[in-house]
Amino acid sequence: MSKLGQLGNKLHRGDVSYNFIGHRKIWFAVSIALVVISLGGLFARGLELGIEFRGGVEYEAKTQITGDTVQKFGDAVKATNIAEIGDPVVTTINNARVRVQTKPLTQDQVATVRSAIAKTAGIPADQVTSQQIGASWGEQIANKAIIALAVFIALVFLVIWGYFREPKASLAAIIALGHDVLITVGLYALIGFDVTPATVIGVLTILGYSLYDTVVVFDKIRENTRGITGSNRLTYSDATNLAVNQTIVRSINTTLIALLPVGSILVVGTWVLGSGPLKDLSLALFVGIAVGAYSSIFIAPALLALFKEREPGMQALNRRVQAKKSQTGVPAKTKTADGDLVPAASGASVVQDTPRATGSVPAPAARPMNAGGAGRPQPSRKPRSKRGK
Repeated sequence: MSKLGQLGNKLHRGDVSYNFIGHRKIWFAVSIALVVISLGGLFARGLELGIEFRGGVEYEAKTQITGDTVQKFGDAVKATNIAEIGDPVVTTINNARVRVQTKPLTQDQVATVRSAIAKTAGIPADQVTSQQIGASWGEQIANKAIIALAVFIALVFLVIWGYFREPKASLAAIIALGHDVLITVGLYALIGFDVTPATVIGVLTILGYSLYDTVVVFDKIRENTRGITGSNRLTYSDATNLAVNQTIVRSINTTLIALLPVGSILVVGTWVLGSGPLKDLSLALFVGIAVGAYSSIFIAPALLALFKEREPGMQALNRRVQAKKSQTGVPAKTKTADGDLVPAASGASVVQDTPRATGSVPAPAARPMNAGGAGRPQPSRKPRSKRGK
C-alpha cells in the first residue's frame, strides 16, 4: 500500500489527525485577507471586460509572429489617428495570426484600420477579417449570469437545508461559495485577465464543484455528530475535526485529478492556441477548483462548527466534556476493544486502560471450589435430598 493510502487509513481511523477546526482563526484570517485583497483589486483596477461585454471591432490577420509583433501592430493602429479607437488590444494566436480589438468604429474607420493592419502584416487588405460586436449582447450575457447565480444560490440553500435538516449548514456552504467567487474574480482583476462569456461559464461551473466537495464533508460531519448530545466524549468541534481528517485525502485526490486535465487544457489554450474561449474557460476552472478545495476543507466545516457551538445544547455538551476531562484527566492514548491505540478524540469506542493500585481495591471473592472429576476443581454444591424423603 502506498504511503498516501496508509496515511488516509490512519486519518480515517483517527490514529493521526490535524486540528483543522482548532486553528480556524488562522484560516479565517487568511480568507479575510484574500477577500480584502480581491475587493481592493475590484474597486481599484476593476475587471478587464472582453470585447463581448464592452463592444467594439475585432480584426484578425495572418502574419509571422516575432518578439515585437504586439508592439508593431499596436503602433500601426494608433498611427491611424482615429480619436474613437481608444487603446487597441493586440494578441497573438498560435504563432501564426494576430488579433486586434478596438472600440466601436464607423464603417469608414473600420476600413482604415484594416488597411493599416494589412500593411503591417504584408498582406492584401481583403485577407484581414473584421467583425463588429455590439455591447448589448454582452450586457444580456452578464444579466443572465447574475440571474443564474442568484437562482443557483437560492436553490443550494434550500437543497442543503432539506438534505441536512440544518439551516446553519446551508449558511456555511453559501458563505464558502461567495468566498470562492470573490477570490476568483479578484484574481482576474488583480492580474488583468479578460472577462469573457467563457469566463462567466467557468465561474458558474466552479460553484458546483465547490459545493459537491463541501457536501461530502458535511455528510461525514452529520455521521460523526449523530446523537452527540447524548454523549460526553466529543464536542461538536471534535467530531467535525475528525470528519475533515477522514475526508481530506479524498478531497486532495479529487482536486488533483480535476486540476490535471484542466491545467493541460489551460497550457494548450494559452501557449498553443493563444487567447480564446478555451483559455478563458480553463483559467476560471483552474483557479476556482483550487480555491473551492481550500474552502471545503478549511472554511466551510469551521464555519459550521462555529455556528453549532453557539447552540445551548452544544454549549452544555462542551461543559460536560470539559468536566469529564478535568475529573478523570485526558490520557495520551486509550485502547479500543481490539487493543489498538488511537487518540481519545477519534470517536472510537474506547475502554480506559487505567492500572489498579496494588491493594487499593479488594479483588472479588472467588467462588468455593472442590477437587473432583478428572482432577479439575469443581464448584461446591449442596447434596440433593434423596427421592422420597
